Amino acid sequence: MAIKVLRSAAGGPTSASMLKRKFIAARLAYKRLEWAAEYFVPLTTRRINGPPVPEAETSGQVIAPYGLQVIEGLLFPGFRIDSKEKLVPLLDRLSADAVEYRTYFVRSGLQDWQILDAVKLEVFRVEALGLNDFDDPLTHNCFAESATALSSLRDVTLKFTQSDRHSVQTRFQGAINFLSKPSTFNNFDRAVFLISHANPLTSALTGLTKQLQLKDIRYNRLLNRDAATLFEQGTFNANAYIAAPEDSMTKQKIVLGRKLFFDPLLSGTMTRSCGSCHQPEKAFTDGLVKNIAITGKKTIARNTPTLINAALQPAQFYDLRAPSLEDQIVDVIGNRDEMHGNMTVSTQKLWKNKDYRDKFTAAFPRSVRKNIDTGEVMNALASYIRSLTALNSRFDHYMQGRLDALNQTEIQGFNLFMGKARCGTCHFVPLFNGALPPRYMQMDAEVIGVTKSKNAKVIDGDPGRFGIIPLEFNRHAFKVPTVRNAARTAPYMHNGVFTTLEEVTDFYNKGGGGGQGIKIANQTLSTERLHLTDLEISQVVSFIKALDSH
Repeated sequence: MAIKVLRSAAGGPTSASMLKRKFIAARLAYKRLEWAAEYFVPLTTRRINGPPVPEAETSGQVIAPYGLQVIEGLLFPGFRIDSKEKLVPLLDRLSADAVEYRTYFVRSGLQDWQILDAVKLEVFRVEALGLNDFDDPLTHNCFAESATALSSLRDVTLKFTQSDRHSVQTRFQGAINFLSKPSTFNNFDRAVFLISHANPLTSALTGLTKQLQLKDIRYNRLLNRDAATLFEQGTFNANAYIAAPEDSMTKQKIVLGRKLFFDPLLSGTMTRSCGSCHQPEKAFTDGLVKNIAITGKKTIARNTPTLINAALQPAQFYDLRAPSLEDQIVDVIGNRDEMHGNMTVSTQKLWKNKDYRDKFTAAFPRSVRKNIDTGEVMNALASYIRSLTALNSRFDHYMQGRLDALNQTEIQGFNLFMGKARCGTCHFVPLFNGALPPRYMQMDAEVIGVTKSKNAKVIDGDPGRFGIIPLEFNRHAFKVPTVRNAARTAPYMHNGVFTTLEEVTDFYNKGGGGGQGIKIANQTLSTERLHLTDLEISQVVSFIKALDSH
């Protein structure tokens, strides 16, 4: 109905101010439905409230944007009358998509366990995306939208909370009240909201679900269904992106995978192991701008990323070309510059080694074993990397209730990270990588305009994702990596151009490459300066250092 009203207004002699008001009302109407729309009709929802930039599927199919975020760009900050020619057809398409919501929800019977699961995921969505103008960057109405979303959830859960009113309904109301207090975007205390309101609320919802003992259907996903908060141990499932249940990591696979990880036998020259470039004492990086190719005659193409928490992302490499850790391993071993190995040859060598034969037999039991399969090597190595999941930083302890785990400088740094510094719009809490919460099925790639050298006025020549899917909007697009353990993984960016976290933060503070005068037609990072002071930059860096896990 709200979209129809907006469409009607756009088609007539309506003032710009009225169009803006009706658009804000339409977004609030969407937020009341978001919990169900995202859960039950995600593809339609991606069209209605997806990013305002083109996206490419792995097949190469391009998804052109036309939803609420595109319409926002026509209306805000200033609306020109000639924009109506673009606005009206966008609203027509949006209205047609909205009909799919009605069709689905009229015909579908929603199970109680699905409703409660969707409700909790929406609270998680508010925590990770709703506090930072993620999908309303021009209207800047994120707190009102988040309060509206929670109000809808409060009403939805009434049928389940007759005997549990204080634990859930009061928690909802407290969170709504906190979001409704007058506050600027920069001054909103996100740390207090998460600790005092969001965490108790999702814990109460988890308790309610257990109390009701609803029959449900379980499936493999990154965010565990029984997670009480986003910050508890066991919230995330390191086996989420495996191809089949039998690929899950086991103790035997991890032991075998660790041995393989540090064995140069897998390289073509028998001189380099995975651990040569991913060194445990350096948070599984190498401390170099770019490592030397195995031939010793040049450097490899990109900086070595950390493997800590690599299992918690749905795609690997800076250009996102590998959909799993197993695929990444095959790529690296076969890469002429990195390991220049041959999996078939390597498995034959492994088979000749009794210790390896015994370990493969223990890790992958077979009735009759006559060889070692390449898939077993890949899965063993991937299992070891999955075991490198570590979410036990001082920040995690703080969010789990140990309020002395962070000092005031670090807490202020977190609030800046999530607010004024706008880091949290790409490095999503709590993983602080580019995996889009709370479904974690998409991995974000951004064009930020990384320069060729520290003071250069030209963009680095690496094409990024364009080299995999050659569409112009992918040129110079790179995966959003985690900033967990970043204090131990210098230098930074795909080309290792920055040596300190202060330099990285200053780069963003200036609006990336585009903000420094480099012409980048497709930069997705805002080119506007953040106006962070030297003190604020140091506070952001202090927070990032508090994300180290051991």
